[in-house]
Amino acid sequence: MFGLDAFHLARIQFAFTVSFHIIFPAITIGLASYLAVLEGLWLKTRQPVWRSLYHFWSKIFAVNFGMGVVSGLVMAYQFGTNWSGFSQFAGSITGPLLTYEVLTAFFLEAGFLGVMLFGWNKVGPGLHFFATCMVALGTLISTFWILASNSWMQTPQGFEIVNGQVVPVDWFAVVFNPSFPYRLLHMTVAAFLSSALFVGASAAWHLLRGNNTPAIRTMFSMALWMTLIVAPIQAMIGDMHGLNTLKHQPSKIAAIEGHWENPPGEPTPLLLFGWPDMEQERTRYGLEIPALGSLILTHSLDKQVPALKEFAKEDRPNSTIVFWSFRIMAGLGMLMLLLGVAALWLRKKQRLYVSRPFLWFALLMGPSGLIAILAGWVTTEVGRQPWVVYGLQRTADAVSAHGDLHMSISLLAFFVVYSSVFGVGYSYMVRLIRKGPQDFTPPTDGTPARPLSAAITPTHSQEQH
Repeated sequence: MFGLDAFHLARIQFAFTVSFHIIFPAITIGLASYLAVLEGLWLKTRQPVWRSLYHFWSKIFAVNFGMGVVSGLVMAYQFGTNWSGFSQFAGSITGPLLTYEVLTAFFLEAGFLGVMLFGWNKVGPGLHFFATCMVALGTLISTFWILASNSWMQTPQGFEIVNGQVVPVDWFAVVFNPSFPYRLLHMTVAAFLSSALFVGASAAWHLLRGNNTPAIRTMFSMALWMTLIVAPIQAMIGDMHGLNTLKHQPSKIAAIEGHWENPPGEPTPLLLFGWPDMEQERTRYGLEIPALGSLILTHSLDKQVPALKEFAKEDRPNSTIVFWSFRIMAGLGMLMLLLGVAALWLRKKQRLYVSRPFLWFALLMGPSGLIAILAGWVTTEVGRQPWVVYGLQRTADAVSAHGDLHMSISLLAFFVVYSSVFGVGYSYMVRLIRKGPQDFTPPTDGTPARPLSAAITPTHSQEQH
């Protein structure tokens, strides 16, 4: 297919399925905690607005949760089908870590999800709130184990190699490897930020259409407060993560910076834009700021950042890709900061809910968190190349022995099935969002609602809005 061999097709297939999958857990993680906050506020104040928002977002959470589980299972099977070399080499570590996720996180979520979705009038309010909190906790525990596994592949430790296979000798060192704390915080905060932008964009859409109800204003306000608080925190975590990457994966940082060589005694500049050319070993059309690269990455004005020419050609990541994926992520992060600050200024002017330019800005920023997450994962995974386990196993040695035709057909099948199935899921979720929060009317027949049922029909008074 397109002149690509089975190895590159396998990489594209895994990247395709991961990109589809990561969107759903990111929203699920943030919405689960958001639902816990909403129900807690309802229990404390008994104000109907919190209950309306809870039931509105619980339906969207259910859609995301279902699609996340399905896409995640398919992705996990690829370790055995397409990457058997990796499974044989490192399965003794990644296998147990993924099993721990199922035993601790998935069972916890599955055990309380039914109570959360169907138990509003079946159990007491305290027990229902506990169920919501357990589902939220389950999403965070799942994040813990998934990031532990992936972080070990980035910065492996706590193992020995026996007969060509990795054998764990210190599980504490395996889990809490050098990059794990930073990557766990970075992904978790990214999920919260993405969910806040998603919620804010949904509210902005309704406000632009004149649906200026208390519930819409409340979720818009909460989303923007979250953005204002979390975006700067994410920037600080990103800085710490960058310093950690510089220490343990210097070639990745060199590729991100598009930095090829260090003239003696000169600090490293920061390349704002340019086009890294892997063949010519230079960054064309570069726009740089002198010494700023050293200041950001080493927190000094005299230390140099490692350059790509310091590494063998076969050990260099593709700088063209990670240079731009990182800048997409960082650029969107700056826009998120701007959104939060602009919201604060409009609050003081009492124009937060009526400024149409700002509402359009918030609406357009809705997918920015998810795009930034995808760009961040591209930076992380492509920047690790050519290693699948950094410094231990090359990606080319991890792939299964499939033919080009087999991989082409399976990739095409994934594209068709994912686009159709998850396209329907996206469309259904948009329908739910367009309905907006409704006054909650408890069912009278004792029959629980279907998991993915549409929003309740608006009352006459709501239709007048």
